[in-house]
Amino acid sequence: MVPRLEGSTGFSGRPLRLSTLVRLRWLAVAGQALAVVVVDFWFGFPMPTGWCLLLIALSAWLNIALRIRFPSTLRVDPNWATALLAYDILQLAGLLYLTGGLQNPFSILLLSPVTVSATTLAPDKTFLLGGLALAAATALIFVHQPLPWFPGRTFTAPLHYLGGVWVALVSSLIFIAFYAFRVAEEARQLSNALAAAELVLQREQHLSALDGLAAAAAHELGTPLATIALVAKELDRELPPGDPHGEDVRLILSQSQRCREILSKLTSLGAGAEEHLGRMPLSHLLEEVIAPHRNFGIQIEVALDGAGPEPVTARNPGVIYGLGNLVENAVDFAESTVGLVASWSDAGVAIEITDDGPGFAPEIIDRIGEPYVTTRLGEGPVPTGEHGGLGLGFFIAKTLIERSGARLSLENRRGAQSGAVVTVTWARRDFEGLEEAKPLRNEA
Repeated sequence: MVPRLEGSTGFSGRPLRLSTLVRLRWLAVAGQALAVVVVDFWFGFPMPTGWCLLLIALSAWLNIALRIRFPSTLRVDPNWATALLAYDILQLAGLLYLTGGLQNPFSILLLSPVTVSATTLAPDKTFLLGGLALAAATALIFVHQPLPWFPGRTFTAPLHYLGGVWVALVSSLIFIAFYAFRVAEEARQLSNALAAAELVLQREQHLSALDGLAAAAAHELGTPLATIALVAKELDRELPPGDPHGEDVRLILSQSQRCREILSKLTSLGAGAEEHLGRMPLSHLLEEVIAPHRNFGIQIEVALDGAGPEPVTARNPGVIYGLGNLVENAVDFAESTVGLVASWSDAGVAIEITDDGPGFAPEIIDRIGEPYVTTRLGEGPVPTGEHGGLGLGFFIAKTLIERSGARLSLENRRGAQSGAVVTVTWARRDFEGLEEAKPLRNEA
């Protein structure tokens, strides 16, 4: 019931836009130029200003060339993006070489290209850039020009201090890169999962729209078919007995009648669809939800328990799909029985789904509902086979149900009984105020 997304189990980031890299480099160019101006002209520290400005100008010219040669909307191939970020590391290493190596407080900026890579590129590219930054930092301990300092005086940091700076850079490199990668990867997974949810809802809306199209087609074709049948009857009446064309006319009559029967079925389907798209009581909603999951060897028991009149709501494809996914999940893991208990009062409506399966894994029950977190106990550390999955279906179900104003809670059955309990609750006014499904517009 969940559409498969390419790349959902691996790295799935979109390529970097060229304009993003260019803007980041312009920011670096401005910051580097400002630092050189302040140190040389404000503080008056002697330094190789010409060489520094040459390296900064090289980055500026590269930016200009990229903007002229390529459109700003271009998404850069990961290999080219890696090469551009590697250039940024080498250019910054060159500036640090001219201005004191790791003694320069701006040496921490070596982490910037690696952080950008961690959020946008695959891990192997990030490891490569991290290794390059680490090699540059190591070389800058031993090979560098003097740090710009007061005229006639030299500042030389102890080797132990430089070693500490190197360790701090390496530690920061590992931590920041890993943290940035995890945050970006979770955002990518969430984006993929939301896209899957939209595809599911779109499919449900298309199915609803097809029912209406079938009814409209049946209505439009009814009139010409009636005319054909009428003319065929007149011809059959006027033809003399034994006329060789009589059999053909009767064939036209029989086939037109058959077409009318088919169209009447389509019309009845369309009427049924309109009825389903209208208001429906809670019991009918439950029956539509569980109907596809019967006859799988699992008994599905339904109970209604409420005070006052039964709640009536509109047929909402998102809610039906979400509840259906929860029931499907229960059927997949149940040993023999799945139970649905619908209860209501003047204040609220609740649907409780239980099964007699293994229940939710205790260590992840608080995280269930996040994309790519599997919902049940498996046979090993990585769920596979019948009880495996990425947890994407449950995420979609939770998202669609919560869009309707419901709250979803999970727990395991207590006492001697095993199994899972999923409870969906609405305020009654929210449940009865659900919007009907709207057909999608034809964008062609």
